[in-house]
Amino acid sequence: MNGRIKDGVLIVDKPASMTSARVVSVVKRELAVRRVGHTGTLDPIATGVLPIVLGEATKLASFLLAEDKEYEAELELGVATDTLDADGTVTARAPWEMVDKAGICAVLRSMVGEQFQVPPMHSALKHEGRRLYELARKGVEVERNARPVRVDLFELLDFSPPRARLAVACSKGTYVRALVRDVGERLGCGATLTALRRTRSGRFALDNAIPLEQVGERAASALIPPADAIAHLPALVLDARQAADTLHGRPIQAPPDAPGGALYRLLWAPGALASVARVEGPRMVHVRVFHPDPGLALGSKVRVDTA
Repeated sequence: MNGRIKDGVLIVDKPASMTSARVVSVVKRELAVRRVGHTGTLDPIATGVLPIVLGEATKLASFLLAEDKEYEAELELGVATDTLDADGTVTARAPWEMVDKAGICAVLRSMVGEQFQVPPMHSALKHEGRRLYELARKGVEVERNARPVRVDLFELLDFSPPRARLAVACSKGTYVRALVRDVGERLGCGATLTALRRTRSGRFALDNAIPLEQVGERAASALIPPADAIAHLPALVLDARQAADTLHGRPIQAPPDAPGGALYRLLWAPGALASVARVEGPRMVHVRVFHPDPGLALGSKVRVDTA
């Protein structure tokens, strides 16, 4: 543990057979940080990129959740389960021997693009205030509305019947195990997810991730400052007057020609995140405000940085 660790984003390589909430508990204990959360839940069967937000960076969760994701997935043909993955109970089996590589590739190509997806019953979505997985565990199934998702890439990496390994790039909120379910239905034999590894979440990839068991010793060097975690947004360093307005949550003047609805990083000083603000007409309205570090000199010359 390192006493300097307070605010930032840590990219953990989540191990299998562990919930995302459990990963948060481990990080919280190892680093002795009071506020800890995660962005983009990974099921217990899944491994890979799980952004963990610490301290003030927990305010960034909604912005990081909105990012696209990439995965490597493995499916098994001819079997269906209640959870749509190998952790569930088998509900059906069917012959799969008629499926060939060309057939799988054709189905995968047909599923690229914008579409509507029915989420699994075993998911954290809510129905009348209750988690769907809570209802599913009681044997209750309710109607779920299909939700718009986008699949940018769906390719076959390897085919060793009845197993197939796939590459997936998709929008937020896409359930890969539901995609696998749909692949099985289109092939006419059923399919279930047997392994899943998230290789990218937004700008964070496996290269940024550290194993959970190494969090205590490597967190200090791996921690991404809040301002850097959303570096894809244009930045504006506040002057003294703007800093005072931001401290009190008051809107500030938008940069000339700033597009309406655009999000900006407002900085107390270079590298020190003050706010995420949205352009609304001539003003920038604060969506999230971040406390400055004690002793930080606020207010420098205004500078717009689009990096």
